[in-house]
Amino acid sequence: MKDGSKAPQAAEVLKLTGEDLLKLGVIDEVIPEPLGGAHRDPQGTAKSLKEAIVRNLKQLRTLSKEEL
Repeated sequence: MKDGSKAPQAAEVLKLTGEDLLKLGVIDEVIPEPLGGAHRDPQGTAKSLKEAIVRNLKQLRTLSKEEL
């Protein structure tokens, strides 16, 4: 039977955690999830996500095409 119970362990071994990806420069930031998961506070999650997208787009707009 396949389930996601081993996903956290696999992510750790494969260096696919948010913190690992941040250290490797693959992502710009880790957006914290609300206590209990995003499904518990969809409005708060959407607000946090919007703020992160807007913040990062502002930074990207300052870069030239070559830098991008």
